[in-house]
Amino acid sequence: MKRVIAVSAVMVSLAAGSFAAGTWWPDRSGGAHASARTATVYTCPMHPDYRSDHPGDCPICGMRLEPDRTVARPARDAPPAALPAGAVQVSPERQQAIGIRLGVVGRSAGTRLLRTTGRVAPDENRTYPIVAAVSGWIRNVESVATGDAVKEDQVLASFLAAEVEFRSAQQSYYTGLEALYRMAATQPQPQSQSHASERGAEAIERMADELRTMGVSNSQLREMGQRRELVQDIRVKSPVDGVVLKRSVSPGLRVDRGFEFYRIADLNRVWILADVSRDQLPFIRRGASARITATDAPPSLSATVSSAEPIFDEAALTLKVRLEASNPQRALKPGMFVDVEFPVDFPATLVVPADAIVDSGLRKTVFVDSGHGYFEPRPIETGSHIGDDVEVKQGLSAGERIVISGTFFIDSESRMKAPTQAASAAPAVDPVCGMQVDSREAGHAGRTAAHGGHVFFFCSDSCKQQFDPLRHAKRTVAKP
Repeated sequence: MKRVIAVSAVMVSLAAGSFAAGTWWPDRSGGAHASARTATVYTCPMHPDYRSDHPGDCPICGMRLEPDRTVARPARDAPPAALPAGAVQVSPERQQAIGIRLGVVGRSAGTRLLRTTGRVAPDENRTYPIVAAVSGWIRNVESVATGDAVKEDQVLASFLAAEVEFRSAQQSYYTGLEALYRMAATQPQPQSQSHASERGAEAIERMADELRTMGVSNSQLREMGQRRELVQDIRVKSPVDGVVLKRSVSPGLRVDRGFEFYRIADLNRVWILADVSRDQLPFIRRGASARITATDAPPSLSATVSSAEPIFDEAALTLKVRLEASNPQRALKPGMFVDVEFPVDFPATLVVPADAIVDSGLRKTVFVDSGHGYFEPRPIETGSHIGDDVEVKQGLSAGERIVISGTFFIDSESRMKAPTQAASAAPAVDPVCGMQVDSREAGHAGRTAAHGGHVFFFCSDSCKQQFDPLRHAKRTVAKP
């Protein structure tokens, strides 16, 4: 009988143990899985930007934190231990909605295109101003205006010379021609004839030069020598085939010596004044080739960097680099804006896309992916612009992931959250021991207490337990 009772007792004990074990193990494993699956996020009703992974009081206003039922994140998605002010968290769904794209910081080397703009200007060595050598009156003006193409020796206008020297110079020229003609006809000896002719020709050339200095063209001078008649008008002719850049004459206009009638330019070759920044200038070599493209020009034209020194433009705050280019069919007009591309060989350089940089004027910032959907603003120091990329001198390392599209939205949210994050991360003093405490770290750890409208932060749990509101209230440093 005793033996039966003992066996029964052992059987009951085993059954009870099995039941207890079966009840405890599923609960434990289920709890572990639930813990690994999700983690509750607590937030302040008044400051929804503040979040914590455990219950407690808001370190900003002291209100009790409440579970945020709209957020259920994996426990392993804990935020990084420390983030700078302005860091923001964006869910994957929202990243896709606002078009955020990430890229990897890397090094770039090889030949890149340095793009800029330029303006077409006439070649000063092929520009011809026509000025009055003597005073007078404009008597006739041909129908030639600014922008018209003209031919060499084409008559543009005529004016009446008011100076007596013009009439005297003509008479001397005609007299010299007549004397030279008679000398050639009456000289008996060929050798004497040759010497006299040379002396006479030199005298005639000096007289012709005097007329040229008064504005008489070679073609008009030849015509005057043939007719040998006194003329009153000096004809204004184009010295070359070109385009009229400027016209300043009208019939009846009184002109003085030095007055500019026209300005003619030969546009078969032109200059391109390219805008280049200081950091781009070292990559542009004299004699290097460049490509010119314009809307109304052929697909592309070749240009060469001249040996002239760059000129600083005070208005645009850029350097003007001069290029020389042939201009077939005169497609490039003075004043026209064109695109300029310089092929440049760059060494291995750390670069980021230009769209990834937020330039406030005082500093330049990129947003670095810190993991778990967090993006932190990172100030950087930039260098040269290399095509669509920008050289980074300091602030980033190769391999880091940054925001390359949608930066504007991240920057806007970062600017809104920075003051709140800075306030929550302001240094505080432990009212019990007097040590300085990181308020954000203390808030995440739950080492806070609210009393009398103030928030107190503690360096440890023991200081929090020793806290006496009535005795330590004067050490309050954080206010709601």
